[in-house]
Order: sequence, then structure tokens, then C-alpha cells
Amino acid sequence: MRRRRRDGRVRRADLVRQHRARLGVLYGGVFLALSSLIVRLGEVQVVQGAEYRASEQVIHYARIPVLPQRGWIYDANGQVLAWDVPVVKIELVRSRPLPSATLRREAQLLAPVLETTPSALYQKMISNASALQVTLATHVSDAQVAFVVEHEAELPGIQVTQDYERQYPYGDLAGQVLGYVGAITAQNVGQYPGYLDNQQVGETGLEYEYEHLLQGKPGYRLVAINSTGAGLGVMKEVKPVGGDNIQLTLDGREQAATQEIIQQMLASSTGQHISYVAAVMLNVQTGGVIAMASYPYLDPNWYVNGSYVKHAHYLETSGAQMNYAIQAINYPGSTVKPANLIAAMNAGVVNPQTRILDNGYIYVGTQIIHEDGGIAFGWVNPVEALTVSSDVFMYEVGLRLGKWLGSSDTSGGTYPASAGSYQHYLDTDFAKGINQIFQEEENFGLGTKTGIDLPYEVPGEFFIEDYQKGNIQVPYNLQASEASIRKTGQYVNYGSPASLADADIGQSQMFSPIQLAVYAMTLADQGIRLKPHLLERVYAPNGTPKNGAKPIFTYKPQVEGVVKAKLWEWNLVKQGMHGVTSNPAGTAYYAFLGAHYEAAGKTGTAQIVMNGQRTDNSVFICYAPLNHPLVSVAVMAPGGGYGAQFSAIIARKMIDAYFDEHHEPWMPKSQWTSTRIPQSWFSSPAYLIPEKSP
Repeated sequence: MRRRRRDGRVRRADLVRQHRARLGVLYGGVFLALSSLIVRLGEVQVVQGAEYRASEQVIHYARIPVLPQRGWIYDANGQVLAWDVPVVKIELVRSRPLPSATLRREAQLLAPVLETTPSALYQKMISNASALQVTLATHVSDAQVAFVVEHEAELPGIQVTQDYERQYPYGDLAGQVLGYVGAITAQNVGQYPGYLDNQQVGETGLEYEYEHLLQGKPGYRLVAINSTGAGLGVMKEVKPVGGDNIQLTLDGREQAATQEIIQQMLASSTGQHISYVAAVMLNVQTGGVIAMASYPYLDPNWYVNGSYVKHAHYLETSGAQMNYAIQAINYPGSTVKPANLIAAMNAGVVNPQTRILDNGYIYVGTQIIHEDGGIAFGWVNPVEALTVSSDVFMYEVGLRLGKWLGSSDTSGGTYPASAGSYQHYLDTDFAKGINQIFQEEENFGLGTKTGIDLPYEVPGEFFIEDYQKGNIQVPYNLQASEASIRKTGQYVNYGSPASLADADIGQSQMFSPIQLAVYAMTLADQGIRLKPHLLERVYAPNGTPKNGAKPIFTYKPQVEGVVKAKLWEWNLVKQGMHGVTSNPAGTAYYAFLGAHYEAAGKTGTAQIVMNGQRTDNSVFICYAPLNHPLVSVAVMAPGGGYGAQFSAIIARKMIDAYFDEHHEPWMPKSQWTSTRIPQSWFSSPAYLIPEKSP
């Protein structure tokens, strides 16, 4: 029994020792664990404390759109005409309707941050109701950005965007051609699938025409924001893709010279009310637009978000928002005579030996129509008819085309007996004759849209006098007439044979300056009608005309039509048009006196009514040099008087300026100029005068 108790004591002692050993291990483990925890906490507190304290305050991630840089626009010599300047904006995006009360609360919260009043900010929010976005502030600070992001839940529709401001460094230089950008609106949002609501898009001019090239693709930044409004960095970034850069055929220096020339002519034309002036110069070999001026001038920098913010009265009353070169049509006067002479020669009613007596007037039925100015040129042949611009010669030619026979300074003439009745004559011989005149003009590019790469081009119009309506001019549907004659042999109309005479001297049709420039180019190319264009090359976003990049697209000249005529016909017309500028009897002789090159031209003076007053539309077309043409020009100035006195002078100076710049061998070296837009442009009246308007 004693041994058994002693053994029990021995076993309990062993157990105690084992427990103590285990506790020691356990305590050691606990100590090590606590030590590690203390070390880790120290590391967290001391080394990473700032980072973790900040991370505890992160409230959300903000996705900030990054809009692409819009493609730049360069002139033919590589000078920038339109570019982008990066800015950060705060905008109201109206992708869904927001109640007025919500907007007022937002204005109350945001106004102090944007340093304005709640009332002023609210008015800005509700302005331009059709726009899907309204810019509230530009060039904003980091603090303003942080405030908007931090209070995102309280500011529905308010966004921070990195955007670009479109700028036009030369102001009103080719303003209507370049156009301007504006906001996407509720009316046009369907045209821009995939666009952000706050993207700017081209509204007019080349900005609109080449929106698909210039726009680019947006990106975004994912930014972490803490409760203090501080950004913790960009978590993710998808970079935007910039738009393509485009180079134009437009010569910036020639454009500047043209606008200055027009301004000088206007300044010297005291006592005349000239509503607008449009001038176009084309490259005869390619169809490229070298210059396109439209007065009154427009500066695209006056527009922000598509709405003008400067010179509102000037823009609303002057008509400067129109590009008169492509959007205005008027009577061309005698400039159509070369085309109509081609029509007459093709029809066999005129040949080189044709001579017509011009006694200053002619009877057509019971009407008497006079030579402009009452001049009598005597016996005139086709070349002389163009050189001196004999109306009576062309009256007779037009009447012959319509088979109205016997008109002279003593007789009113009549229709052929074979026609039966007067109405049947009108429906057959008259309609066929007037169609020959109008169709040949259309073959030259007159009356129809040229297809130039600019928006809002308008077609021309043709007219006849309607005897049922008191011989007033009414529109004439050339296509319908030709279709009817092909089908039935006649076209019912209530015209007058006087319309044949009027049409042949440019008083029964209305054309635009771009159509007249294409017409002059087609005369220079002996019937090859090229499509006019402004785009020359397209470069990728990082490519420019001056950094050695290869263009991704280069325009190739396009033939739009061919006017068929014999070589002797072209030579006859060329000889007559050369006489206009070189023969002392020529109507534009003094305008081109002393020129170092030869030119072929045609003046036009059409009687028009402006503001209830009778006046003249001054028109001129030409090409130069005579034998190896490089450029064609058309100038139109309603109210400018005779074509030779206003428009022809502008054309002459435009051609001089272009040849000076391009160092043609016949131009005096002392007059050679560089291709750069001159610094003097910024002090020229053409640049400054619009700025002086209220």
C-alpha cells in the first residue's frame, strides 16, 4: 500500500512538470505573437500610417472624361488656321431633365466655389435650352475640381471634363470657310451616335464638313478622391485618340491679300451701297480652292459653344454668317456670253464669219431692248462681241436659237409659220431654244451645285418671262422641260421670246460665285470641268505638313463633266476673252493695263434691285496666264456698279498677289513675296474693321 501511494506521488509530479513545460511553450508563443503584432502595428503606425489613414477616408472613384484633341487645320503652306488649346471645364450635362428647384440648389452650392452669384449661375444653367451641355466654368482650379467630385451626389448633371478650346489664330481670315464648333443639341444629337454629350462638334464650314476626320475618340481617367476633396492619384487611364489633321488647298497669304483687296475697294467706293462681296480663286489644274473670301467677314473666335458671344449686333444685321461665295446667287450679266456663244456655235447659228449689226437696240415683238448704256457698236463679229460685250449681238444669237426670226432695230420679228400658233411655238421651238442656252450653261457648272466640300451650298436658278403674269420672271424647270420634250416633243409654258434675248446676256438666270469660278476654270481647260475642293491631304493625329509625316489621304482631281466643242470654237472664245483684257476697246482693258501676264476675262453688269433701289451687280470672271492657265477667278459684288469698275480690279489684284507669291518668271523680282501670312494682317482693316462693330 505504501509503495502504491509513493508511485502516485511520482506520477503527479511528472504531470506538473509536463504542464509547466507546455505553459512555457504556450507563453513563449503568445509572447512572440504579441511581439510580432506590436512590431506590425508599429510598422503600420509609423511607416504606412499616412497611407492607411488616407485610405480610410476614400469615399469613391471618379471617372473623368478626357475629350480628344480636335484635329488641326493647315493651309496649303503648312500654316495653322485652326487648333486646340487644352482646358479643364465644369459643365452641366442635360442628358436627362433636371427640375428648376434642383438647378437652383446646385447653383446655390456651386456659386461660391466658381466665384459667382447663385442667380448668375442659374441663368447660365438654363441658357441655350436646346444644348445637351452648358459650360459653367473654364480653366478651373484643382480645388474647384475637387469640390465638384466630392459633392457629386449633391450635383446631379455637373461634370468635370478635360476639354479643348478651339481657336483660330488669324481671326476672320477665311472665317466662313473654316466655320466654328458648338455643342451637341437635342435637335442634332441623333447625328452623333457614340459621342459624349459634352463633346464639341463642327457647326459650319470645314469644321462641319470634316467632323468625321477632326473629332477623334474620347478617353477617361479613373481618380480616387478622399473626404477632404484631395485626389489620391489616377487609378486607371484610357487615353483619348486625337482627330486627324487636315491640310487645305487654301493659300493663307492669298486669302489675306484677297480680303485686304476687297476692303480697300470698299473703302474707295464711296456713295455705293454694296451688300456683299464674294471672290473665289481656283487652281485650274486641280480644282483646288486657293482663296475664297466672303464679305462681311466673320471671326470664328466670336463663337463659344456654337453661340456668338461677341459682336452680336454685327452678326445679326450684317449677314456675315453667310458664305456668299457658295450660299448667294445673283444675276451674272454678260459673264455668261462665252458659254452661250459655244451653245450657238454648236447649234450652227454662229460661225467665225457671222456679223450682226448693233445699232444700240433691237425689237422683240412689241418690246424694245437696248444695248447697255445705249452704245452702238456697228457691225460686230463673235470675237468682237465678247471683247466689247455687245448685247445686241447676243440678243440676236439667243433669238436665233429659239427660232424667233426677223428681229432688228426696225422689226419685232415673228415665229415660224410651221409652228402654227404662238402657244405651240412657245411649247416647242422656244422651249428647245431656251433649253439649249440653259443646258450649255449647266454643262459649264452654272445653275447646279458644284459639289464643293462645304455645307449649305445652294444651286442656281433659271427664269423665263410669263406673259400670263404680266411678263414677270418665273422659275423655269430645265430638267422637266427637257424630259417633256424628249417624251412628247413639247413643254407647255407661257414664256416670251424676250427671255431668249435676256438669257443670252445673263438676265434670266442666277448663279453663285463658286459656280462662276468653276465655269471660268472650265473655259480655261477647254471643256474639262473639275470638281472644286478645299481638302488636299489628311494626316494622322501626330502627323503635320511640316514634320515629315506621310499623309494618310491625298485628294485626286475629279472630272465632273466635259463640255463638247470644236477647237476653233474654243480658240474663238479665248480670243474674244483675251480682247476683254488686252484690247483698248475691251471692257476690262484698264483693269489689266500693265499686267506682266496675259489673261482671258469677261465682265458682267446685271441690273438688279436692292432695298427698293435699282442698281448693278458687278461681276467678273477670268483665267490666267492665257496660254497655260494656272488660276481662274470669279468676283461678284451686288451694288458695285460695272463689272470692269469694281470686280475686275479685285480679280486683277488677286492674280498679281498670287503670282508675286509663287515667283512666276514674268513678275518683277522686287515684288516677290513669301508664302507666309504677313504679320501686317493683324493691323490690316480687313482684320480690324469687324472688331470695331458694336
